[in-house]
Amino acid sequence: MRLTVHLMAATAILGLTACQSEEAAPAEDTAMAATEAVPTAGNSTVGGAEMFADKPITENAAAAPNLTTLVTAVTQAGLAETLAGPGPFTVFAPTNDAFAKVPKATLDGLMAPAGKDSLTKVLTYHVVPGTMNAAALTAAIAEGNGTAKLTTVEGEELTATLDGDRVKIAGMGGSVAYVTQADVMQSNGVVHVIDGVLTPTL
Repeated sequence: MRLTVHLMAATAILGLTACQSEEAAPAEDTAMAATEAVPTAGNSTVGGAEMFADKPITENAAAAPNLTTLVTAVTQAGLAETLAGPGPFTVFAPTNDAFAKVPKATLDGLMAPAGKDSLTKVLTYHVVPGTMNAAALTAAIAEGNGTAKLTTVEGEELTATLDGDRVKIAGMGGSVAYVTQADVMQSNGVVHVIDGVLTPTL
């Protein structure tokens, strides 16, 4: 129930933001330059596994060998069914290497049964309602004069900026990740692969 409420609230906020941003569209050359900074996947492979635009997020992620920790965490948190649903969702998906940067004691605590609530918060903090592809993400950054605020399913915001030729996603408390592969299209949204784990207020 709480997840559903967060989804509805975040979707409403994003809808309002979209309406407001139409009044201040960026210059075409700025938007194009920003879009070119995001590496797109072309829906070929993730971690060497073929991705399919007609399959849901959970099914594609389960096939990617570099997303096994994420898949395990989603299952542990009981979110697999949600992320297999109609959505749509934009998921910033940390790789196994990203999870390996998290201190072992912290990760073990999150993955333990007693850490389920905190794990759910962390995972839903990587999900934004709606389908925000690379063009929409970089356009939002340009429209925000270099900063885009993304309201997550968890309820708190992520901050997207351009760092040179890379898109940087910042979370609460100093957590940072970069988009390493964008626009992995799914039947229920889009996945952007990132190299770090983003953390909300826990």
